[in-house]
Amino acid sequence: MKIAIVIPAHNEARSIGALVKAITDLGYDVIVVDDGSSDDTALLAKTQGALVISTHKKGGKGNALRLAFAQALGQGYEAVITMDGDGQHSPLDIGHFLECYRNTQADIISGDRMHNPSEMPWLRRVTNRFMSWVISLICRQKIADTQCGFRLMTTNVLKAIELQCTDFEIETEILIKASKKGFRMAAVPIQTIYRDEISKISPVRDTLKFIRYLSREMFTP
Repeated sequence: MKIAIVIPAHNEARSIGALVKAITDLGYDVIVVDDGSSDDTALLAKTQGALVISTHKKGGKGNALRLAFAQALGQGYEAVITMDGDGQHSPLDIGHFLECYRNTQADIISGDRMHNPSEMPWLRRVTNRFMSWVISLICRQKIADTQCGFRLMTTNVLKAIELQCTDFEIETEILIKASKKGFRMAAVPIQTIYRDEISKISPVRDTLKFIRYLSREMFTP
């Protein structure tokens, strides 16, 4: 299967070079969307072999992913695997996604951090479990970790759904819209590497965005 590893990145100069190199060393193509970074994110990613799309102005994670998905579709990839640019996801887990796909033929495979969440901050763990429960009910299929940015999606999914969200709520939008189209989902345990980085998610602003989006989708056929 021809796949591209997709990485939205904003000011990730600390980690992006090593991350892209680790992925390309494994033989995978990488698409990095530099979302208006003020550091050397774009240069470091390009130096290590990534195809880099630069927005020049921060537009949000959702906007970055939509640009990357359009690029992947245009280049004829059969699937994409999204990863965060901060180094929290291990490239060695990419193979587990592909093995899961071969075994299940699922259209979306989400990384599951909740099988061993002891290293996850307590508030994030509780919030994630609650959101995953709510979104699973809406999707009518169990999804253990709905907020994980490490995810395989076939391009059949990307062709079938129209994505509109511009920020972090796109993770939920993909799951709900794909479920409504009848796509099947699976999960694979992944490791998460926690360091001293500060989350880019705003607890108030992004929670309100999530609630607004969820409210709309609950009443949309």
